[in-house]
Amino acid sequence: MNSDNKNTTKANVAAGNADKKTEKSAAYDPRKSETGAPGISESDELSDREVQTDDRHTQSTGKTGGRQQHQHDGETDRPDTQKDDQVEDLQKEILRLNEELEKTRDAMLRKAAEFENLKRRTQKEKAQLFDQARADAVSRFLPIREDLKRSVEASRGNEPDKNFLEGLKLVLANFERILDEYGVEPIEETGVPFDVERHDAMLIQPAADESTESNTVLQVMEPGYRIGDRIIKHAKVIVSQ
Repeated sequence: MNSDNKNTTKANVAAGNADKKTEKSAAYDPRKSETGAPGISESDELSDREVQTDDRHTQSTGKTGGRQQHQHDGETDRPDTQKDDQVEDLQKEILRLNEELEKTRDAMLRKAAEFENLKRRTQKEKAQLFDQARADAVSRFLPIREDLKRSVEASRGNEPDKNFLEGLKLVLANFERILDEYGVEPIEETGVPFDVERHDAMLIQPAADESTESNTVLQVMEPGYRIGDRIIKHAKVIVSQ
C-alpha cells in the first residue's frame, strides 16, 4: 500500500469518528428528551437560577431584617434608658444645688445677725464713749459752779453790792443752764435714804428729830452730779445713825 492510500484511509476513519461524536452529542442534547419532548431551555435554567437567588435573597433579607429590627428595638430602648439616667442626674444636681442654696442662705442669715449685733454693740460703745467724754469734760467745770454757789450764799448775810450779787446770780444761772443742756443733774437732796451708788458718807450722827430713820441723808456737804444713769460725782453727805 502506498502513502496515498494510507492517507485516504486515515481521513475516512477521522470522518467516521466525527460523525459518531455528532450523533452521540445529538442523542444527549439536554434540550430534547428521548421521547422527543422539548428539553429544558437555557432561559428556563436562568429563570430557575433567578428564583433560587430570589429565595436566598428573601431568606437573607428576612434574617437581616430581623437583625435590623432587633437592633432598632435595642436602639429604641437605649435612648429611653439614657433619658432616665439624664433625668436622675438632673434630679441629683437639683438636690445638690438646693442643699448649697440652703447652706448659703443660713450663712447669710448668720452673717446678717452678726452684723446687726456688731452694729448695736458699736452704737452702744460709741454712746458710752460719748457719755464718758462728756462726763469728763463736764466734771472739770463743776468746781466753778460750786464756787459761784458758795459766793452767792455768802453774800446774802453780808449785804454786798446788789449789782455784784445780781451778776453772780446771773453767771450761776447761765452755768446751770449749760449743765442742764448737757443732761447734768445735781445730787443734793436731803431726807432721802442713803444710797452707796450716789452718796459718800462723810459723817454719821444722831438725827435731831427722833422720828428720822437711820441711814437717812441729813445734810449735803458737797453735791454730786449724774448724767442719766451715769454718776460722774458722788455727793458727800452726813447720814443719820
